Amino acid sequence: MVGDLINLLTNTLGIPLYLFIIVVIWSLVWKALALWKSARLNQPIWFIVLLVVNTIGIIEILYLFLFSKINLNEKNEKNPSRKKKKK
Repeated sequence: MVGDLINLLTNTLGIPLYLFIIVVIWSLVWKALALWKSARLNQPIWFIVLLVVNTIGIIEILYLFLFSKINLNEKNEKNPSRKKKKK
């Protein structure tokens, strides 16, 4: 049943099955990474947007490399990789 649906979809779009599978895997990898990072940074709005909107990884890549680096809330910064300076 699922195979028939995928074949129908690929035939309708006119793309080969292997390309469809590559695009799905590409999208899932980027989505998983972006969802994981937004959850770790406690950004529920981004988590919901990334979960709902499908853009074949475009928003996910932008989030990972651009938006997750912007810290709008300086007080609540939790970055365990920063070390305290010794006096």
